[in-house]
Amino acid sequence: MSRTVVLAAAISLALAACSGKESTAVSDPQTPAASQPADASTNPLLSASTLPFQAPPFDKIKDSDYLPAFNEGMKQHLADVRKIADNPEPATFDNTIEALERSGETLNRVSRIFFGLVQADTNEARQKIQEEVAPKLAAHQDEINLDPKLFARIKSIYDQRDALGLDPVQKRLVERDYQEFVRAGAQLSDADKASLRKLNVEETTLATQFHTRLVAATAAGAVVVDDKAKLAGLDEDAINTAAADAKARKLDGKYLLPLQNTTQQPVLASLSDREQRAAVLKASETRAEKGDANDTRQTVQRLAQLRAQKAKLLGFDNYAAYSLADQMAKTPAAALKLLTDTVPAATAKARGEIAEMQKVIDAQHAGAKTGGFKLAASDWDFYAEQVRKAQYDLDETQIKPYFEMDNVLQNGVFYAATQLYGITFKPRTDIPTYHADIKVYEVFDKDGTSLALFYTDYYKRDSKSGGAWMDVFVEQDGLTGAKPVVYNVCNFTKPAAGQPALLSFDDVTTMFHEFGHALHGMFSKVKYPSIAGTSTSRDFVEFPSQFNEHWALDPKVFANYAKHYKTGEPMPQALVDKILKARTFNQGYATTEYLSAALLDLAWHTQPADAPLQDVAPFEAAALKKFKVDLPQVPPRYRTTYFDHIWGGGYSAGYYAYFWAEVLDHDAFEWFKENGGLTPENGQVFRDKILSRGNSVELADLYRDFRGKDPSVEPLLVNRGLK
Repeated sequence: MSRTVVLAAAISLALAACSGKESTAVSDPQTPAASQPADASTNPLLSASTLPFQAPPFDKIKDSDYLPAFNEGMKQHLADVRKIADNPEPATFDNTIEALERSGETLNRVSRIFFGLVQADTNEARQKIQEEVAPKLAAHQDEINLDPKLFARIKSIYDQRDALGLDPVQKRLVERDYQEFVRAGAQLSDADKASLRKLNVEETTLATQFHTRLVAATAAGAVVVDDKAKLAGLDEDAINTAAADAKARKLDGKYLLPLQNTTQQPVLASLSDREQRAAVLKASETRAEKGDANDTRQTVQRLAQLRAQKAKLLGFDNYAAYSLADQMAKTPAAALKLLTDTVPAATAKARGEIAEMQKVIDAQHAGAKTGGFKLAASDWDFYAEQVRKAQYDLDETQIKPYFEMDNVLQNGVFYAATQLYGITFKPRTDIPTYHADIKVYEVFDKDGTSLALFYTDYYKRDSKSGGAWMDVFVEQDGLTGAKPVVYNVCNFTKPAAGQPALLSFDDVTTMFHEFGHALHGMFSKVKYPSIAGTSTSRDFVEFPSQFNEHWALDPKVFANYAKHYKTGEPMPQALVDKILKARTFNQGYATTEYLSAALLDLAWHTQPADAPLQDVAPFEAAALKKFKVDLPQVPPRYRTTYFDHIWGGGYSAGYYAYFWAEVLDHDAFEWFKENGGLTPENGQVFRDKILSRGNSVELADLYRDFRGKDPSVEPLLVNRGLK
């Protein structure tokens, strides 16, 4: 997932908060007062970093620095914008459009650092700062977007754009700026602008509240197990980790099974105690429905309603129509068609998978006094693993020893990038980080020039949001010459002291995925930062990341990293063949759980403005039934109350984007296969035509120029085993 925290995204929804306090960054437990003056001589956020690549000086930043820096940054930004709007000279590209690109340097810097940190390593002080600053930032952005004098200058350039001798990228930027100001309400009446300001502040406040509650609920929802026997099926390393996690929370003698952000939990594949499996799934599904301070239901109800009201104010039938108007899909109908057209094949395959697992259950309980039972959602992963072992002779425990985390990164993820693009990586131990688990690499281009900095933050902790994402501390900027500082964050289980970090193949794929986003940010070669790197539509931004997943199973790449962590021996070919053979295993489930979540998202965001507040559980059940994805054994990947992507993560009405982008990624990989696969020549074409271009070209045209045609959905269906 890409979470680019440009100012607008940080304001609107790339917000995060967690409940833990673990951090090696210097922190001040006192939340600073809003009136505290900002002193550039003592506040490291108020001037550009002197570190290589302007990397954040985490060893010098204190929590008490953030709020004064935000306040000073907003003050400076408004002064920059006021100067542009009040300029007595006629509006030109340079004195208006480019000037806006250069504005707000301090605010952009503090926003990127703070929101990156609050997602990955928050604490109570940072949460309080976030709660205070989020509505301020929403009001600040409205002050700019709704300024009539500024919009008049932008409109005058937009109206003359064909006669100004602009180059294609400049013209693209003018059109984007104009459209974004219109979408932000620049053409509304004064009364409607006032209404919009209130809605925006409330939306930002609630989105922040949602995320704060969710991460607290996820941490609090961890399942405490008293009896080790209840953990039967887990290996000793997993049991030791559960004991260590419990001890860390002063639950000596017990075991703790933490929750990840999805509905299904990894331990469900191994736990042999059926009651314990059911308890874990129930904890996962109800984490934010406890009727306590972390309950998100009322927040969700109001967010859906006010977004619909905002869309109506801006001239759209519903929020999805508003949100998708500037995406590749353009309309909710187009997104819905892609999803619903896939439902019959996905659910049919899922029902076949259910039948296979039911056979196993029935056979195991034949003749037993207690009889068998019908497969439940909490049973799926456990029996799917048994079916996989039976049909493919493939056991997850056989695979993990060949996927040691650092080896996968160095000899898999980095190796594939070197083979394709010629880039190389050098560890940097002199760059300060916000946590001891983070590693930093300098990235060099194939000609030896320094290209970027890359941070990895891979282990789960209570102070970190769930999921995995990429973002930047410094965006590539052709105006200033700034080079990108990119980071990847994941939530892999940290092993007990002295033990290796062994990954599942899903984890391996996640590493390749997030590094695909990183490449998109590092290879950016765009003059104007607002359309650089990953600043693209949601249904395009996941394309480079999902495309990069393909190299995880490329024979040359796989052979280079799939080696036993003890012996260094390569994975036996027989085991490799089993992995390849099982690629489409369980894809009925995987596709259906995704479709369910994506359709839930669109159901919430296609409500009209006059719809009443919706009771969450009945609304969700009705939506799943309407779209024919209401299989009780296949719950949505995210249920409404913990669907962080759409309520607190910037993907509102946009979760379909992963599937849309998957059409692009599989189609693009067909091009690679047609042209010789993993070669530097192919990598250079992809870099030149996709990864370096940001949003500087209409994205459908960008893809068409690379592929020579529009994308086909066929490769996706084949790869998922649905055709």
